Amino acid sequence: MTELLFSGATVFTPEGPRRASVRVSDGVITDVGEDATPRGAKVVNAEGLYLLPGAVDVHVHSRDPGFPDKEDFGTLTAAAAAGGVTTVVDMPNTVPAVDSAGVLEAKAALARSRARVDFGLWGLLRSTSTPEQLRGLAAAGATGFKAYLGYAFSVSRKQVLHSFEASDPDLEAPPDYGTLARLGPELAALGLPVAIHAEDASVLHTFRRPIETYADILASRPGEAESVAIAASAAVARQFGFHLHVAHLSSALGLAAAGEAISVGTRMTVETCPHYLWLSDADFDRLGTAMKINPPVKTAADRAALRDGLRRGLISIVATDHAPHTDEEKARSLAEAPPGSPGVQALYLSSLQLAAEMGDVWMAPRWVSEAPAQLAGLGQSKGRIAAGYEADLVLIDPGRGTIFQPRAMKSRQRHGVLDGFRSDFSIKAVYLRGMPVARASGREVRPATPARERS
Repeated sequence: MTELLFSGATVFTPEGPRRASVRVSDGVITDVGEDATPRGAKVVNAEGLYLLPGAVDVHVHSRDPGFPDKEDFGTLTAAAAAGGVTTVVDMPNTVPAVDSAGVLEAKAALARSRARVDFGLWGLLRSTSTPEQLRGLAAAGATGFKAYLGYAFSVSRKQVLHSFEASDPDLEAPPDYGTLARLGPELAALGLPVAIHAEDASVLHTFRRPIETYADILASRPGEAESVAIAASAAVARQFGFHLHVAHLSSALGLAAAGEAISVGTRMTVETCPHYLWLSDADFDRLGTAMKINPPVKTAADRAALRDGLRRGLISIVATDHAPHTDEEKARSLAEAPPGSPGVQALYLSSLQLAAEMGDVWMAPRWVSEAPAQLAGLGQSKGRIAAGYEADLVLIDPGRGTIFQPRAMKSRQRHGVLDGFRSDFSIKAVYLRGMPVARASGREVRPATPARERS
């Protein structure tokens, strides 16, 4: 039996921060309380440090399988571990896309062989998905389902693609609000979250244009695309009673649509990302194509609205949309460079900095750990420092700062949108189930209860 005692830290507990000792036995927290060392325990002196629950990043793109030259599960989870992220939930637009139980099981086996932190997997919701396929994905352990509104599917390549070529016989139409309605009864019965890429295809098609400047990007993907997608998807979710999750919210208009939907009873959670909370279109001249992301980073007014939504609790989750590409790809012209940036390693420290600047540093573990663990169906085992929870723990030094520099990044793509970002905090140590991440290995995690039994 391995016994640990973390002593002297300010611990973030479900009731809030307090100075306490945390006992761990065989990877599970057994007590949060007085500083009494159990016989034979190894003592970790955490005097002057914060002890926080490991982050759960519910929005990452491993690129594995399909494009391991961009990222694989080994480099993804190495970056996650370095940033205090002890669980990642990978999106299904790898190749082949995760649209069936067999593909999910094969991807899970690949991930298990490489993962350094725990992981879950989203399943893909296509316009042709059937209730039987959704049940199969749920039984195979899917965290939930992801619908890429506005993204077509290449049948021959088994790949999600952003394309307006409706005449291509190889391209299956994107899932839409009709898809959600057709599958609504099954989605409600399964009880798993349905995440959406919230940009309306018809709005994007109407506003498409040649891309030469960042202003062209903003004009081609306006906030209206987000607000329409959220409002329409929410209407379907409310009708059938399934849990709708809005991924990577980027605009004030989208936030307003989400707020209206929640106010009339839609079962909805909302996520945004560090780049939307820290950057604006004014940063493009400095960052260039590294800042090309879908949906795009918008204006300072949008950033202010998202921060306010986070402060008010309308947005409850901060995730990264970690999406690396090669240097060669990102060096292409603005029109040709693929959208996406690495970010998982920066999640915790950027969130702590924002929370501190908002006046309450303890909001950060709620955004990046507690709320996303609940979304992923892991709220009974992860996301909190309490007896019975897994000892996924992060020691934070509040007296030593960090500058994000490419040479310190563990992702295969070392250049990201937060290059040069300064945080007043640093990560001292990270533990996965009581083991230092340098010695721990990850495992697949699944929703805590069978999908049909979840409320």
